[in-house]
Amino acid sequence: MTTVAKIAVLSFAHPHAVSYVRALTGREDIELVATDPDHGERPAGESGGRDLAAQLGVRYLETYEAVWEWEPDAVVICAENVRHRALVEQAAAHGAHVLCEKPLATSVPDAEGMVAACEAAGVNLMVAHPVRFSTAFTALKQAYDAGTLGEVRAVVGTNNGKLPKGDRSWLVDPELAGGGSITDHTVHVADLLDSLFDGVAARSVYAVSNTVLHGDVGVETGGLVSIELDGGAVVTIDCSWSRPDSYPTWGGLTLQLTGDHGIADMDAFNTRVDGHSQAHGNNLWIPYGTDPDAAMISEFLDSIAEDRAPQPDGRSGLRTVRIVQAAYDSVRTGASVRL
Repeated sequence: MTTVAKIAVLSFAHPHAVSYVRALTGREDIELVATDPDHGERPAGESGGRDLAAQLGVRYLETYEAVWEWEPDAVVICAENVRHRALVEQAAAHGAHVLCEKPLATSVPDAEGMVAACEAAGVNLMVAHPVRFSTAFTALKQAYDAGTLGEVRAVVGTNNGKLPKGDRSWLVDPELAGGGSITDHTVHVADLLDSLFDGVAARSVYAVSNTVLHGDVGVETGGLVSIELDGGAVVTIDCSWSRPDSYPTWGGLTLQLTGDHGIADMDAFNTRVDGHSQAHGNNLWIPYGTDPDAAMISEFLDSIAEDRAPQPDGRSGLRTVRIVQAAYDSVRTGASVRL
Protein backbone atom coordinates (compact mmCIF):
# COMPACT_ATOMS: atom_id res chain seq x y z
CA MET A 1 0.00 0.00 0.00
CA THR A 2 1.01 3.65 -0.41
CA THR A 3 2.55 4.94 2.79
CA VAL A 4 0.30 6.97 5.06
CA ALA A 5 3.22 8.72 6.65
CA LYS A 6 1.84 10.51 9.68
CA ILE A 7 -0.77 9.16 12.13
CA ALA A 8 -1.77 10.75 15.45
CA VAL A 9 -3.69 9.14 18.30
CA LEU A 10 -5.82 11.81 19.98
CA SER A 11 -6.37 11.03 23.67
CA PHE A 12 -5.84 7.93 25.79
CA ALA A 13 -9.23 8.42 27.47
CA HIS A 14 -10.75 5.26 26.00
CA PRO A 15 -9.12 1.98 27.13
CA HIS A 16 -9.05 0.79 23.50
CA ALA A 17 -6.43 3.45 22.73
CA VAL A 18 -3.71 1.20 24.12
CA SER A 19 -4.60 -1.63 21.74
CA TYR A 20 -4.79 0.73 18.77
CA VAL A 21 -1.36 2.21 19.57
CA ARG A 22 0.11 -1.28 19.75
CA ALA A 23 -1.44 -2.18 16.39
CA LEU A 24 -0.03 0.99 14.85
CA THR A 25 3.46 0.67 16.35
CA GLY A 26 3.71 -2.77 14.77
CA ARG A 27 3.65 -1.20 11.30
CA GLU A 28 6.68 0.08 9.41
CA ASP A 29 4.74 2.24 6.94
CA ILE A 30 3.73 5.05 9.30
CA GLU A 31 5.12 7.69 11.64
CA LEU A 32 3.15 7.77 14.88
CA VAL A 33 2.56 10.35 17.60
CA ALA A 34 0.06 10.59 20.44
CA THR A 35 -1.37 13.30 22.65
CA ASP A 36 -3.51 13.14 25.78
CA PRO A 37 -3.88 16.70 27.05
CA ASP A 38 -6.94 16.00 29.20
CA HIS A 39 -5.34 13.25 31.29
CA GLY A 40 -4.89 15.63 34.22
CA GLU A 41 -8.69 15.79 34.61
CA ARG A 42 -8.96 12.05 35.33
CA PRO A 43 -9.00 10.61 38.85
CA ALA A 44 -5.70 9.80 40.50
CA GLY A 45 -4.42 6.39 39.48
CA GLU A 46 -5.86 6.39 35.95
CA SER A 47 -3.09 6.11 33.39
CA GLY A 48 -2.49 8.57 30.59
CA GLY A 49 -0.41 11.42 29.28
CA ARG A 50 3.32 11.35 28.68
CA ASP A 51 3.86 8.46 31.11
CA LEU A 52 1.54 6.10 29.23
CA ALA A 53 3.00 7.19 25.89
CA ALA A 54 6.48 6.30 27.21
CA GLN A 55 5.25 2.88 28.34
CA LEU A 56 3.84 2.28 24.86
CA GLY A 57 6.99 3.57 23.15
CA VAL A 58 5.21 6.28 21.15
CA ARG A 59 6.33 9.88 20.61
CA TYR A 60 4.25 12.30 22.67
CA LEU A 61 3.01 15.81 21.84
CA GLU A 62 1.58 17.95 24.63
CA THR A 63 -1.47 19.48 22.93
CA TYR A 64 -3.93 19.00 20.08
CA GLU A 65 -2.57 22.22 18.58
CA ALA A 66 0.89 20.64 18.44
CA VAL A 67 -0.61 17.70 16.56
CA TRP A 68 -2.20 19.98 13.96
CA GLU A 69 1.11 21.80 13.54
CA TRP A 70 2.70 18.38 12.90
CA GLU A 71 0.21 17.99 10.00
CA PRO A 72 -1.01 14.38 10.35
CA ASP A 73 -2.45 12.53 7.38
CA ALA A 74 -4.91 10.75 9.67
CA VAL A 75 -5.96 10.59 13.31
CA VAL A 76 -7.40 7.98 15.65
CA ILE A 77 -9.75 9.62 18.17
CA CYS A 78 -10.08 7.90 21.56
CA ALA A 79 -11.39 10.80 23.64
CA GLU A 80 -14.45 10.75 25.87
CA ASN A 81 -17.61 10.26 23.80
CA VAL A 82 -18.90 13.81 24.24
CA ARG A 83 -15.62 15.22 22.86
CA HIS A 84 -15.71 13.26 19.60
CA ARG A 85 -17.46 15.93 17.53
CA ALA A 86 -15.03 18.75 18.29
CA LEU A 87 -11.99 16.62 17.49
CA VAL A 88 -13.51 15.18 14.31
CA GLU A 89 -14.35 18.64 13.06
CA GLN A 90 -10.84 19.87 13.87
CA ALA A 91 -9.35 16.93 11.99
CA ALA A 92 -11.58 17.57 8.98
CA ALA A 93 -10.61 21.25 8.98
CA HIS A 94 -6.95 20.20 8.83
CA GLY A 95 -7.55 17.67 6.04
CA ALA A 96 -6.88 14.61 8.20
CA HIS A 97 -8.74 11.32 7.76
CA VAL A 98 -10.48 10.08 10.92
CA LEU A 99 -10.93 6.79 12.75
CA CYS A 100 -13.23 7.62 15.68
CA GLU A 101 -13.90 5.44 18.69
CA LYS A 102 -17.46 4.22 19.10
CA PRO A 103 -20.10 5.48 19.59
CA LEU A 104 -19.59 8.07 16.89
CA ALA A 105 -21.39 10.69 19.00
CA THR A 106 -23.71 11.16 21.96
CA SER A 107 -26.50 12.74 19.91
CA VAL A 108 -27.89 12.48 16.40
CA PRO A 109 -27.18 16.17 15.58
CA ASP A 110 -23.53 15.71 16.62
CA ALA A 111 -23.18 12.60 14.47
CA GLU A 112 -24.80 14.38 11.52
CA GLY A 113 -22.43 17.32 11.96
CA MET A 114 -19.39 15.04 12.02
CA VAL A 115 -20.44 13.21 8.87
CA ALA A 116 -21.14 16.51 7.11
CA ALA A 117 -17.78 18.01 8.13
CA CYS A 118 -15.78 15.05 6.84
CA GLU A 119 -17.76 14.81 3.60
CA ALA A 120 -17.31 18.54 2.96
CA ALA A 121 -13.56 18.25 3.60
CA GLY A 122 -13.22 15.15 1.43
CA VAL A 123 -11.69 13.05 4.23
CA ASN A 124 -12.62 9.56 5.37
CA LEU A 125 -14.60 9.05 8.57
CA MET A 126 -14.50 5.52 9.98
CA VAL A 127 -15.99 4.28 13.26
CA ALA A 128 -13.97 1.94 15.47
CA HIS A 129 -16.02 -1.26 15.47
CA PRO A 130 -13.38 -4.01 15.53
CA VAL A 131 -15.86 -6.86 16.02
CA ARG A 132 -16.69 -6.52 12.31
CA PHE A 133 -13.21 -7.89 11.67
CA SER A 134 -13.37 -10.90 14.00
CA THR A 135 -12.94 -14.38 12.56
CA ALA A 136 -16.38 -15.47 13.75
CA PHE A 137 -18.27 -12.53 12.25
CA THR A 138 -16.40 -12.81 8.94
CA ALA A 139 -17.55 -16.44 8.68
CA LEU A 140 -21.13 -15.54 9.65
CA LYS A 141 -21.30 -12.78 7.04
CA GLN A 142 -19.93 -15.08 4.34
CA ALA A 143 -22.60 -17.67 5.17
CA TYR A 144 -25.36 -15.05 5.16
CA ASP A 145 -24.18 -13.47 1.90
CA ALA A 146 -24.13 -16.91 0.29
CA GLY A 147 -27.82 -17.33 1.11
CA THR A 148 -27.30 -20.17 3.57
CA LEU A 149 -29.86 -18.80 6.03
CA GLY A 150 -32.34 -17.46 3.51
CA GLU A 151 -34.21 -14.39 4.66
CA VAL A 152 -33.43 -13.56 8.29
CA ARG A 153 -36.58 -13.07 10.34
CA ALA A 154 -35.16 -12.60 13.85
CA VAL A 155 -31.88 -11.74 15.54
CA VAL A 156 -30.85 -12.12 19.18
CA GLY A 157 -27.68 -10.29 20.15
CA THR A 158 -25.80 -9.97 23.41
CA ASN A 159 -22.98 -7.65 24.35
CA ASN A 160 -22.29 -8.11 28.04
CA GLY A 161 -19.28 -6.90 29.97
CA LYS A 162 -17.85 -5.81 33.27
CA LEU A 163 -18.71 -2.43 34.73
CA PRO A 164 -16.02 -0.31 33.01
CA LYS A 165 -15.53 2.04 35.95
CA GLY A 166 -12.32 0.31 37.00
CA ASP A 167 -10.62 1.22 33.71
CA ARG A 168 -11.96 4.72 33.13
CA SER A 169 -14.44 6.38 35.48
CA TRP A 170 -15.78 8.68 32.72
CA LEU A 171 -17.47 5.65 31.11
CA VAL A 172 -20.12 5.83 33.86
CA ASP A 173 -20.40 9.64 33.74
CA PRO A 174 -23.64 10.53 31.89
CA GLU A 175 -22.23 13.86 30.66
CA LEU A 176 -18.94 12.52 29.26
CA ALA A 177 -20.18 9.12 28.07
CA GLY A 178 -23.68 10.12 26.98
CA GLY A 179 -25.24 7.23 28.88
CA GLY A 180 -24.45 3.84 30.37
CA SER A 181 -24.59 0.30 29.07
CA ILE A 182 -27.07 1.18 26.31
CA THR A 183 -24.58 3.68 24.89
CA ASP A 184 -21.58 1.43 25.44
CA HIS A 185 -22.86 -1.92 24.16
CA THR A 186 -25.85 -1.48 21.84
CA VAL A 187 -23.67 -0.02 19.09
CA HIS A 188 -21.45 -3.09 18.65
CA VAL A 189 -24.38 -5.37 17.83
CA ALA A 190 -26.14 -2.68 15.80
CA ASP A 191 -22.99 -2.23 13.73
CA LEU A 192 -22.79 -5.95 12.91
CA LEU A 193 -26.40 -5.83 11.73
CA ASP A 194 -25.58 -2.74 9.66
CA SER A 195 -22.85 -4.77 7.96
CA LEU A 196 -24.94 -7.92 7.50
CA PHE A 197 -27.98 -6.15 6.09
CA ASP A 198 -26.16 -3.50 4.00
CA GLY A 199 -27.22 -0.51 6.05
CA VAL A 200 -30.92 -1.32 6.37
CA ALA A 201 -32.41 1.32 8.64
CA ALA A 202 -34.29 0.71 11.87
CA ARG A 203 -38.05 1.24 11.63
CA SER A 204 -38.82 1.32 15.36
CA VAL A 205 -37.04 0.87 18.69
CA TYR A 206 -38.35 -0.14 22.12
CA ALA A 207 -36.04 -0.34 25.14
CA VAL A 208 -36.02 -0.89 28.89
CA SER A 209 -33.18 -0.36 31.35
CA ASN A 210 -32.36 -0.82 35.01
CA THR A 211 -29.68 -0.46 37.68
CA VAL A 212 -30.23 -3.83 39.35
CA LEU A 213 -26.49 -4.43 39.08
CA HIS A 214 -24.05 -1.71 40.18
CA GLY A 215 -26.79 0.58 41.45
CA ASP A 216 -24.24 3.03 42.87
CA VAL A 217 -23.40 4.60 39.50
CA GLY A 218 -25.33 7.38 37.79
CA VAL A 219 -26.22 5.58 34.55
CA GLU A 220 -28.14 2.47 33.53
CA THR A 221 -26.17 -0.76 33.95
CA GLY A 222 -28.62 -3.14 32.29
CA GLY A 223 -30.65 -2.80 29.13
CA LEU A 224 -32.70 -4.67 26.56
CA VAL A 225 -33.25 -3.00 23.18
CA SER A 226 -35.77 -4.30 20.64
CA ILE A 227 -35.51 -3.11 17.05
CA GLU A 228 -37.74 -3.61 14.03
CA LEU A 229 -35.72 -3.20 10.84
CA ASP A 230 -37.04 -2.07 7.48
CA GLY A 231 -37.92 -5.34 5.80
CA GLY A 232 -39.48 -6.74 8.96
CA ALA A 233 -36.65 -8.49 10.82
CA VAL A 234 -36.98 -8.20 14.61
CA VAL A 235 -33.86 -7.76 16.75
CA THR A 236 -33.30 -7.92 20.50
CA ILE A 237 -30.03 -6.78 22.09
CA ASP A 238 -28.99 -7.47 25.67
CA CYS A 239 -26.54 -4.62 26.30
CA SER A 240 -25.82 -5.06 30.01
CA TRP A 241 -22.76 -4.66 32.21
CA SER A 242 -23.52 -8.03 33.78
CA ARG A 243 -20.12 -9.75 34.03
CA PRO A 244 -18.59 -9.90 37.53
CA ASP A 245 -15.32 -8.14 38.30
CA SER A 246 -13.66 -11.56 38.60
CA TYR A 247 -14.58 -12.52 35.01
CA PRO A 248 -11.43 -13.56 33.08
CA THR A 249 -11.91 -10.93 30.36
CA TRP A 250 -13.93 -7.76 29.76
CA GLY A 251 -17.01 -9.63 28.45
CA GLY A 252 -18.25 -10.93 25.11
CA LEU A 253 -20.57 -10.64 22.13
CA THR A 254 -22.89 -13.19 20.53
CA LEU A 255 -25.41 -13.24 17.68
CA GLN A 256 -28.11 -15.71 16.71
CA LEU A 257 -29.73 -15.31 13.29
CA THR A 258 -32.96 -17.15 12.52
CA GLY A 259 -33.78 -17.40 8.82
CA ASP A 260 -36.23 -19.35 6.66
CA HIS A 261 -33.46 -21.85 5.84
CA GLY A 262 -31.84 -22.27 9.23
CA ILE A 263 -30.30 -20.80 12.36
CA ALA A 264 -26.74 -19.56 12.86
CA ASP A 265 -25.08 -18.89 16.22
CA MET A 266 -21.95 -16.75 16.52
CA ASP A 267 -19.63 -16.07 19.44
CA ALA A 268 -17.34 -13.24 18.34
CA PHE A 269 -14.64 -14.28 20.82
CA ASN A 270 -14.78 -18.06 20.60
CA THR A 271 -11.22 -18.32 19.24
CA ARG A 272 -9.74 -18.83 22.68
CA VAL A 273 -8.26 -21.37 25.05
CA ASP A 274 -10.07 -21.73 28.38
CA GLY A 275 -8.33 -22.85 31.55
CA HIS A 276 -7.75 -22.12 35.22
CA SER A 277 -5.17 -19.98 36.97
CA GLN A 278 -4.02 -21.37 40.30
CA ALA A 279 -2.14 -18.15 40.99
CA HIS A 280 -5.22 -15.97 40.53
CA GLY A 281 -7.86 -18.51 41.56
CA ASN A 282 -9.82 -17.72 38.44
CA ASN A 283 -10.59 -18.94 34.94
CA LEU A 284 -8.24 -18.18 32.08
CA TRP A 285 -9.28 -16.82 28.70
CA ILE A 286 -6.43 -16.84 26.19
CA PRO A 287 -7.40 -15.53 22.71
CA TYR A 288 -5.78 -16.59 19.45
CA GLY A 289 -6.32 -16.06 15.74
CA THR A 290 -7.15 -12.79 13.99
CA ASP A 291 -6.52 -9.58 15.95
CA PRO A 292 -9.68 -7.54 15.17
CA ASP A 293 -8.06 -4.26 16.25
CA ALA A 294 -5.10 -4.74 13.88
CA ALA A 295 -7.46 -5.75 11.05
CA MET A 296 -9.56 -2.64 11.68
CA ILE A 297 -6.48 -0.40 11.61
CA SER A 298 -5.47 -2.00 8.31
CA GLU A 299 -8.91 -1.29 6.82
CA PHE A 300 -8.62 2.36 7.87
CA LEU A 301 -5.16 2.83 6.36
CA ASP A 302 -5.96 0.81 3.24
CA SER A 303 -9.09 2.88 2.58
CA ILE A 304 -6.99 6.03 2.57
CA ALA A 305 -4.30 4.56 0.33
CA GLU A 306 -6.91 3.19 -2.08
CA ASP A 307 -8.98 6.41 -2.07
CA ARG A 308 -12.22 4.68 -1.08
CA ALA A 309 -14.72 4.82 1.74
CA PRO A 310 -13.84 2.71 4.80
CA GLN A 311 -16.22 0.30 6.49
CA PRO A 312 -17.87 1.05 8.82
CA ASP A 313 -18.04 4.64 7.61
CA GLY A 314 -19.53 7.70 9.24
CA ARG A 315 -23.02 7.14 7.84
CA SER A 316 -23.02 3.66 9.33
CA GLY A 317 -22.02 5.19 12.66
CA LEU A 318 -24.85 7.70 12.32
CA ARG A 319 -27.38 4.89 11.86
CA THR A 320 -26.23 3.21 15.08
CA VAL A 321 -26.38 6.52 16.98
CA ARG A 322 -29.99 6.93 15.82
CA ILE A 323 -30.81 3.52 17.31
CA VAL A 324 -29.14 4.36 20.63
CA GLN A 325 -30.88 7.72 20.94
CA ALA A 326 -34.23 6.14 20.04
CA ALA A 327 -33.61 3.57 22.78
CA TYR A 328 -33.15 6.34 25.35
CA ASP A 329 -36.30 8.08 24.09
CA SER A 330 -38.16 4.79 24.54
CA VAL A 331 -36.82 4.28 28.08
CA ARG A 332 -37.90 7.81 28.98
CA THR A 333 -41.39 7.56 27.49
CA GLY A 334 -42.13 3.87 27.98
CA ALA A 335 -43.26 3.67 24.35
CA SER A 336 -41.93 2.35 21.08
CA VAL A 337 -40.15 5.04 19.04
CA ARG A 338 -40.59 5.31 15.28
CA LEU A 339 -37.60 6.41 13.24
